[in-house]
Amino acid sequence: MAENDIGAWSYTLIRIVSGAMVLLCLAGVKRSVSNGSWIGAGSLLVYAVFFSFAYLILPTGTGALILFAAVQLTMLGWGFSQGERLNGLQWAGFILAVAGLVYLLSPGLEAPSAPGALLMTMSGIGWGAYSILGKGAGNPTARTSGNFFKACLILIVLSTPLLWALPEPLPTAKGWALAIASGAITSALGYALWYHVLKDISVTRAGIAQLTVPALAAFGGVIFVSEPLTFRFVTASVLILSGVAAATLTRSKALHKIN
Repeated sequence: MAENDIGAWSYTLIRIVSGAMVLLCLAGVKRSVSNGSWIGAGSLLVYAVFFSFAYLILPTGTGALILFAAVQLTMLGWGFSQGERLNGLQWAGFILAVAGLVYLLSPGLEAPSAPGALLMTMSGIGWGAYSILGKGAGNPTARTSGNFFKACLILIVLSTPLLWALPEPLPTAKGWALAIASGAITSALGYALWYHVLKDISVTRAGIAQLTVPALAAFGGVIFVSEPLTFRFVTASVLILSGVAAATLTRSKALHKIN
């Protein structure tokens, strides 16, 4: 999107549609149509749409920090409302991981624009809600497929009026390829796997575990696009991963519900 290979709405549309097609093949049309929910589809779209438009305004580091702060507040807030609590070690791990995240992203941080911050906050709330809904019963792959299928229907209805109001140039071949890869691989398969994981961990642990994402993304940059392995990256990654481990890998009885 930064290089004008694809517009924000076109990217979201291709991403969700390609993801839905892969999941329909995995789960089957009948199971996909009968699973998922409109609330799940709506939460998925709030995340995906606002995420794309926010990054037209925000720098990468600032956007990531706002996104993960909103996700944490949404998921930890919901977990606490349901009686989940962290012990002292888990709180320490959470704070350590957040400090590592801020340190990792700090070179790219700058005061965000109000519209960009609002869009990214809404995106984080959407992803937090979508993750919380993953705690429900049913087959995770079929539920993910159902959510993507319903999200496609919403996008198709909205696309004509939105593209008329906010026209975008046609995507380039590179834009098409990256949007399809994002939808068919990282979104479809990744989100289905995430719903499988959510069955076995608490909402608060799931929220904290996601703080590893920026460090893993940066590590991918080192491996696949030859980005430099810096002292900041190594230090921040150790802080984040150590903090997440302390907060999530302690014995189950450490995270308890208040009856």
